[in-house]
Amino acid sequence: MSVSDLISAFENVPKLKTDNSGSASKSNSCLSGAPEWFTECYLQNSLRKFYKDEKLKITSVHVRPALGRGENYGGVLSRVKADFIKSDGSNQRGHYIVKTSFESDEFARKTMEPYDIFNREMCIYEQILPKLKNLLLEIGDNEQIFADTMAVDYERSALIFEDLNVRNFVMPDRLVGLDMDAARLVLRKLAKMHATTAVLNEREDGALESYDKGMFNRHTDNYAPFFLGMIEACSNRVAQWPGYEDYAKKLAALVPIYMELGKRVFDVTEGHINVLCHGDLWTNNVLVKYDSKGQAEDVIIIDFQYAAWGSPAIDLFYFLNSSLQLDMHLNRHEELIKYYFDIFSDTLRKLRYKSRIPSLHNFHLQLEEKAFYAFHTSSVVFAVQRNVETEDADFTGLMQTNQRSINLKRACYTNPRCHTILRELLPIYERQGLLDLEQ
Repeated sequence: MSVSDLISAFENVPKLKTDNSGSASKSNSCLSGAPEWFTECYLQNSLRKFYKDEKLKITSVHVRPALGRGENYGGVLSRVKADFIKSDGSNQRGHYIVKTSFESDEFARKTMEPYDIFNREMCIYEQILPKLKNLLLEIGDNEQIFADTMAVDYERSALIFEDLNVRNFVMPDRLVGLDMDAARLVLRKLAKMHATTAVLNEREDGALESYDKGMFNRHTDNYAPFFLGMIEACSNRVAQWPGYEDYAKKLAALVPIYMELGKRVFDVTEGHINVLCHGDLWTNNVLVKYDSKGQAEDVIIIDFQYAAWGSPAIDLFYFLNSSLQLDMHLNRHEELIKYYFDIFSDTLRKLRYKSRIPSLHNFHLQLEEKAFYAFHTSSVVFAVQRNVETEDADFTGLMQTNQRSINLKRACYTNPRCHTILRELLPIYERQGLLDLEQ
């Protein structure tokens, strides 16, 4: 099938049913490289429902992993290419991304279960994002922000998307980070997303406020081994640098209260403007389209597993401290926040947001109350996302406390880029009081 056909059909997202009714005599064995249940028969049934064509017949399928080790910790992504014949006799080729849970990994499944990330993401793609798109259309803005969804399968915790690589969208290099053009594109679309969620929540009487299970939350501490193990590894590394011994001691002293400090970032603060945050906005969760000169000309935001209602600071501090090239990480935050804020506030006004829109100064004050997340991202998240030691880089390695896990976390802090960020920013975070036990 053509890309244009898929895009035009995405307006109404069908739910898949995982029975085999109406299937042709296709193989029902697992496709190599795919989840156990993802058979040729399953895909054929899915395409028949999507196209409303009960005679559609797959002629070939090719599946391969979409990402390597250390590239994604939130699910299993497979890239699928399928050739098929429709009932009118036309030969079509479809390119898809199939995203599934860690169904075969019991430890990962149980660890993630309290966060409900797969149901949350499916609900957002099916129920929330189409409404945000319609809000933007109200003000004549038809810019695409999100990846369109072909199918949602609640039974299998699976999503099927158009493979945007076909439209020349690519995942940028996580080890380098985004340049200014790409960063501004991401922030422009993030600002529109945030503004439309604030308006949608207002119009639907707080409907988005139930999304309260972000990276840190008041329901579970299942990710504590990851966060605490990383800050301990960070302290261990920093202690080896002459002149940084006191910083290392302060980092180690934060361990008993670290989870509480993170939860305060995600707590909804009275009087602040709140939005539905993406919750995991970094290089690997945006796709960038580059022109012939290598300049970013468009981006698409993907992966909403950790979406959470709260301060825009959650996304801004996470993105700005995880995904930029070095100079921008260290020196360009205020400029980029101003760029985001202008679009955010303008979109709110155009959509007649009834609540108070903060001034830029007040917005900065609100962000400052959540500044622990900037420290957390630069000190913990950045080390994982720029990690180059990928042999043991998997979800289990991050979430356990055994020697293999300790070795992985320590390996994350061998990256020279990580050293540069810590050497530059730890003194700043200390002067801001973000290393103090009393914050």
